[in-house]
Amino acid sequence: MKFKDHFSGHAARYRESRPHYPEALFAWLALQCERHELAWDAGCGNGQASVALAGHFREVFGSDPSPEQIGEAIALPNVRYEVEPSEACGLPDRSADLATIAQAMHWVDLDRYYAEVRRVLKRGGVFAAWCYGLMHVTPEFDAVVAELYEPVLGPYWAPERRLVETGYATLAFPFSDIDAPRFEMRHEWTLDEVLGYIESWSALQRCRRETGHDPLAPMRVRFEAAWGDPGARRSVVWPLSLRSGRV
Repeated sequence: MKFKDHFSGHAARYRESRPHYPEALFAWLALQCERHELAWDAGCGNGQASVALAGHFREVFGSDPSPEQIGEAIALPNVRYEVEPSEACGLPDRSADLATIAQAMHWVDLDRYYAEVRRVLKRGGVFAAWCYGLMHVTPEFDAVVAELYEPVLGPYWAPERRLVETGYATLAFPFSDIDAPRFEMRHEWTLDEVLGYIESWSALQRCRRETGHDPLAPMRVRFEAAWGDPGARRSVVWPLSLRSGRV
């Protein structure tokens, strides 16, 4: 099955630069599950969520349709990775206690994926999907990020990105909702780390490929002015949008 591949070409950059999800999220997800035998992490990319789930489940199965992303995946003894689409999971029926999909539900064929979630999850199993949009640093810095995000890179974002901007609120969700607390990712980063993350944006990579120009370079001086001392570490925050439910 052909998939919309926006990250294989810079899988290593993606692994190095992406923020990490909070441990509190995975602890909360584990609390919602009666058993902790198997978690399925679809669209796992480089295994960021898979590795975090491994601390709470006996076994984790991470799947992603990109061989390049799986090639960058973080190895752990109780995590198994497979190159396969989220809509065609290799796990047996009623085998998983938890199914997750992190920052990837906007890329899947939702009806087919939901059918696989229902097939793979045990009765009473938990499903959770989450995503995150723009980061927050300071109002001045955020304004420069917003300008790059939309006026400059707007034409290069895939249409599915709009689903992230709404926090998946507009997507069908055929599960019994579980009320969840609010979670956020927070890192103390330098300017170079933030710009490295921005370089992992699919729209920026696409713009470079299609135009032959780097849209980030002419804006760097403005990022530097808004940041201040480039070696200084500042709090960078991404609020998470989480939808969770039970089969």
